[in-house]
Formats: sequence, C-alpha cells, structure tokens
Amino acid sequence: MNRPQPNEYPIWAEAYISKVNHDIFEILEEQVFSVPALFARNQDKENFAYAAHKWTLKEMLGHIIDCERIFAYRITCFARNEQQHLPGFNEDDYVSNARFSERNYEDMIEEFATLRKANLYLYRSLNDDELDRGGTASGRAINIKSILFVAAGHIIHHFEILKQRYDVV
Repeated sequence: MNRPQPNEYPIWAEAYISKVNHDIFEILEEQVFSVPALFARNQDKENFAYAAHKWTLKEMLGHIIDCERIFAYRITCFARNEQQHLPGFNEDDYVSNARFSERNYEDMIEEFATLRKANLYLYRSLNDDELDRGGTASGRAINIKSILFVAAGHIIHHFEILKQRYDVV
C-alpha cells in the first residue's frame, strides 16, 4: 500500500504518519505482539506517571485501547460510505472518565491484543477503492488509508514517550 498523500489527511496526522517507515500491515500485525509485550514487561510500573497530571502506564494503555476502537469505528464507517460527520474526542477527558486505575492490567493487555487481531480482519478485507474512501472526523477530512497509518504511528509515538519518560524496557 502506498503512503497516504498530504491531501488525504489533516495536518495533525503527519506527526503519526511520518513514523511509519515499513509495510503498514506488517507494522499493524507486529503491534499485536509488541504492545502487550512492552506493557507486560513493565507491570511493576503500571501506576507510575513521570510527572504530576501525566498519565500512568495503565492510563496510557487505556488510551491506546480507546484509540484502537475509535480508529476501527472510523474505518468501518468510511468503508461503508457513511456520509455523516464523525465526532472527535478529547483524549484527556476520555482517560479521566475511564476509571482505568480500577481495571485489571493483564486484562487490558489482552484487550488490546484481541481488539487489534479482530480489527486486522477488517483492515485486510478492504480493497483499494475502500482504502481510498474517506469522510469527516473531528471536523477534518481523512481517508481510510491515512487512518491505518495514524493507528500504527500513534502507537510508535507512545512507545517513544514510554521509553523516554517512563523508562520502560
């Protein structure tokens, strides 16, 4: 699959899309294993936040899970030619209202892997016409191919933060 072009996504998406430097499906599939492995190796830090008012490791994982669901919903809608504008979301509000601190960490790790595995069936089923379909989400035009790159790059972005600021291994 070719990289999305700048006219296919909003400017904010470039920060994530630019992090994807290999085959998109290989990265999405690899993340089924790398995300759970990273969080499982750092279970002793699940409640650690590197500064006041920053997310804990568990909250970061919860945010990644929320985004996985949102990206898949947007892809499903656009693949089915939804014409309605899809809402945006405020990640800080989502995290503060999610009660991630009350959740079982191991369950959350498995939840991400299960979601991504299920979503990959949808993603692999899309043909070239569907990958080029798009719509409006968060008030901005974006196509499915771009969302796939954002989904992969979003996790790469958070892995970089986790390694730099949370000292994960």
